[in-house]
Amino acid sequence: MAGDEAFKVEGRVIESLPNGTWRAELKNGHRLTAFVAGKAKKNFAGLKSGDKVKLQLTPYDLSVGRILVETK
Repeated sequence: MAGDEAFKVEGRVIESLPNGTWRAELKNGHRLTAFVAGKAKKNFAGLKSGDKVKLQLTPYDLSVGRILVETK
């Protein structure tokens, strides 16, 4: 299954982009575009710079990640 290869990392939102996407930075300095999928979009409408999030990445494309949860 494709979901088996995905891995989870923690990052920080650094910029809000159009169309409900954000620029996020991982602890190692890698920057990527992050998005929220499905009905969860309404829960993450208030994300702003500096918020910590947990992201799901695939080894196939490390430039895009899905936001899973906002961490405190």
